[in-house]
Amino acid sequence: MHLDLIQSLSLCGDTATPNDDRAGAGARHAWVVDGATDLSPPGLLGAQGGAAWLSAAADAAFAGARADDLHGTCAQVFAAVAARYAAERRRAPEGAWEVPSAAFAAVQLVGDVLEVAWAADCAVLRARGETASWCTPAPDRARESAQAAALGPGVGANKLRTPAVLADRRTARARPGRRVLGVDAAASAAAVDTARFDVAVGDELLLMSDGMAALVDAYAAYDAVGLFAVMRRDGLAVLGMEMRAIERDDAACLRFPRFKASDDATALWVRVGG
Repeated sequence: MHLDLIQSLSLCGDTATPNDDRAGAGARHAWVVDGATDLSPPGLLGAQGGAAWLSAAADAAFAGARADDLHGTCAQVFAAVAARYAAERRRAPEGAWEVPSAAFAAVQLVGDVLEVAWAADCAVLRARGETASWCTPAPDRARESAQAAALGPGVGANKLRTPAVLADRRTARARPGRRVLGVDAAASAAAVDTARFDVAVGDELLLMSDGMAALVDAYAAYDAVGLFAVMRRDGLAVLGMEMRAIERDDAACLRFPRFKASDDATALWVRVGG
């Protein structure tokens, strides 16, 4: 068996800001990476922001990984990211909140098994025929929405620019125990959750950053089955347009409390062939 790429989509949340998402697929593995939004200007890693730097580094490492299983693939990725950080860092971080981190999800075919690994809020959805189920935990934006709402109505319309919101996000980012892909290989390995599923030719997988998964949790536009049905009928581009329309209609971030009016949104649709 192998993975066939059907479609991919990656939309920046704001054309004035680099897209911090990356995704890719090989013959046996696929991945999506979502860099955590920078909370300071670039400098730690030169002119590139830490989120974009980490996503690009992890993406390149996944593309070059050659391991027999997903545990080995992830180990290669974490080691490569740590080595690049040590070589390319320009100065010490101003605080724990400035150290680059990311959410990710990856899948790999190992014999007749699908291995899945993830950290933080990237998601993997699998469809077989007319059924669909989550390989990772189902997306749940309730806590983040509550945090945004607690900082005042419409906080996301300011794109993390007010001092109070920036301070709040730095405090949250610096809390110990965050389960993320980072620049310490051992810490990244300890943060990963994994699962294994039976797999068959014809199974379809949708890997998403949380910006795209918002269609399911934050905006409640679709459930898992409905999302796959529309994707199969109309493609990822239509789903992306629908999501941005929902966000434009709530540009003040009042109906759907959030920290950014639009987040980077990435999706990768692959099918198991054989």
